[in-house]
Amino acid sequence: MNKRFLFQHWLWLCGMALFLILFSCGFWCYRIVCAPNFFPDKPVYVYIDERKDWDGLCKALEDSAACMHLNSFKMLAEWMNYAGHLRTGRYRIRPEMSNLEVVRMLRNGQQAAVRFTFHSVRTKEDLVEKADKQLMLDGSDLTAYLDDEQWCDSMGFDRATIQLMFIPNTYELYWNVSPRRFLQRMKKEYDRFWDGQRTAKAAQIGLTPVEVAILASIVEEESAVPDEYPTIAGLYINRLKRGMPLQADPTVKFAVGDMTLRRILNTHLETESPYNTYKHAGLPPGPIRIPSATGIDAVLNYRRHGYLYMCAKDDFSGRHNFSATLGEHNRNAERYRAELNKRKIY
Repeated sequence: MNKRFLFQHWLWLCGMALFLILFSCGFWCYRIVCAPNFFPDKPVYVYIDERKDWDGLCKALEDSAACMHLNSFKMLAEWMNYAGHLRTGRYRIRPEMSNLEVVRMLRNGQQAAVRFTFHSVRTKEDLVEKADKQLMLDGSDLTAYLDDEQWCDSMGFDRATIQLMFIPNTYELYWNVSPRRFLQRMKKEYDRFWDGQRTAKAAQIGLTPVEVAILASIVEEESAVPDEYPTIAGLYINRLKRGMPLQADPTVKFAVGDMTLRRILNTHLETESPYNTYKHAGLPPGPIRIPSATGIDAVLNYRRHGYLYMCAKDDFSGRHNFSATLGEHNRNAERYRAELNKRKIY
């Protein structure tokens, strides 16, 4: 009896010991694999570029993503063969994510898209700077494409017009997109923008999409008041149809290299440049800024009228007086010049 009791007692103790061992192992595995281990106050983003190593990632997870038990994350990453195989990207860490969720996301490259936004961009350099700040790509690599005449030609542009391929908007992209894929995406968006309807309207005006965009860039620089855009576009189209020089002051500023000029003087008008529309008839060879969709559509849907001249109003409201005759325009211009002199703007 005693022996039997002792044997049963021994089995019970072994069973309990095994249960405790299994329970402990299970709880330990749960803590390492499935238990919440990241506790940021709100979703945060961890960035992995080509320069970030394993130690740098771990520090970012601890500092930015509030990883509570970093050693458990490291252990699971080793088990899942991730530690030495980082993939670049922008990753979203949510509150209470487990080590398993984070390791799987990082190992599989399951990135969160970035909203790449650009508006009010004037030059290629401005555009490259915005891309360089918002995406992982190197701005110098992007510039190399935009300055490559052969590549520009393959996209349907030249070096003077390639920036017109970029339609200002907000686009969802992966942060680690390569320059080439980024440009391919922008060309796809350009083709989508210039759908059959817009292309048909351009043809009706007698302009190509590139010429429409060049004109839109001038229209947008002429006025800070968008509701004037269709009227200004109609004025310039009237001049183009009559073979008259555009005589657009913003193109002179661009030719001089100073878009902040507040007063155009005769010396500025003598600047020799294909962008000086006082000296050269027709459109300049490229845009003087990257026009918005609003500016492009204003040209495509320009207002029909008889105006050939425009002059800023002397109240400095940002609006313009439009006229059909040179005499009326000269009177408007004289009032504006008098106000410039009064305000000592030289």
